[in-house]
Amino acid sequence: MVTVTYIQHSGETHVVEVKPGLSVMEGAVRNNVPGIDADCGGACACATCHVYVDPDWLEKTGKAAAMEESMLDFAEGVEPNSRLSCQIPVTPELDGLIVRLPQSQH
Repeated sequence: MVTVTYIQHSGETHVVEVKPGLSVMEGAVRNNVPGIDADCGGACACATCHVYVDPDWLEKTGKAAAMEESMLDFAEGVEPNSRLSCQIPVTPELDGLIVRLPQSQH
């Protein structure tokens, strides 16, 4: 299992164990982390799983693909470290990953 820390806009922290092979979004949904709506279920067809990847983890999570970049256009408050959590696969190398949630997914 891989430890992922989700930090809500309010500062509330959720540290959960996520099975490798799932996405960061699936880890949030399966562990009832509030703030990840995941309206499209992980199909990269919305922006309701928007997160800010902690700067120390940007290189390990990789860059957003073109489709993800176009979906991020629909997210509020996009920053250089914005990603759709459905597009970040959980791997053993991401053990300790920290992501922050925006104030709203709408």
